[in-house]
Amino acid sequence: MVTLRNIIHSAVAMMVCFGSLAGMYALLGAPIVAAAQVLIYLGAISVLILFAIMLTQAGDANLPSPFHRQVWLAALAAVAVVGLIGWAVTATDWGNATVVIAVNLNAMAVALFTDYALPFEILSLLLLAAIIGAIYLARRPEDDEQANS
Repeated sequence: MVTLRNIIHSAVAMMVCFGSLAGMYALLGAPIVAAAQVLIYLGAISVLILFAIMLTQAGDANLPSPFHRQVWLAALAAVAVVGLIGWAVTATDWGNATVVIAVNLNAMAVALFTDYALPFEILSLLLLAAIIGAIYLARRPEDDEQANS
């Protein structure tokens, strides 16, 4: 995503990444984490980032990449991080990692739709207001003039 030059394309790629991660969580048998990934990251965080892009973007979004001179340093850092993660995976004792934590999904659903229904709905309305506000603020005056003529 760092290699994309258009910031909107990068934001859409980030949203696809969040959705893919939610799919992985669902496939691994963690539906609550997958739902939280969709609600929080794919919904709230993505809208917030798109809101920030729409408010701060002036003019053409195809800016030259500032990373041309730092590619080799970034590649070296990426190799070091991958090596560190590989070392951590091989050095960790995974014997206790298979303990399954029992989660009562029915209790969580009842709590979400009874005790916490009002905060959940308020958050959804806040996100909707943020989307509408971002569209209104990002609208260019030329678009309004063309629509009125």
